[in-house]
Amino acid sequence: MASETEPRPLGTFECQLCALSAPYSYVGQKPPDTQAVVLLEESYIMKDPFSSDKARFLVLGSRCSVCSRLVCVGPDCSLFYSKRVCLPCVQENMSAFPQEIQQDVEKRKSTSKKHSNRP
Repeated sequence: MASETEPRPLGTFECQLCALSAPYSYVGQKPPDTQAVVLLEESYIMKDPFSSDKARFLVLGSRCSVCSRLVCVGPDCSLFYSKRVCLPCVQENMSAFPQEIQQDVEKRKSTSKKHSNRP
């Protein structure tokens, strides 16, 4: 049962790539009830449902810095390289990323294909 002091959801976050949806209670870079946490991007945040600690939170996602699509932080949807970028935009701009990021994206694609081929 939710306590009355818990923040009410502001809305529902929905990833525009995988359709992950979850209620969020904050959007910004400084989550409530945290001392010195400042996120590097404006993020959709929810309180950690598995912790009673008010300062614990989960980052659901943010907007792609290239196309402004709302994307989750899942490895099949986006990556953070100084800014959040959705994987379709990463693919379109692959040469703009360092070799390590390109290799990571290729590794993600092959891992994703293996998982999608499972019965």
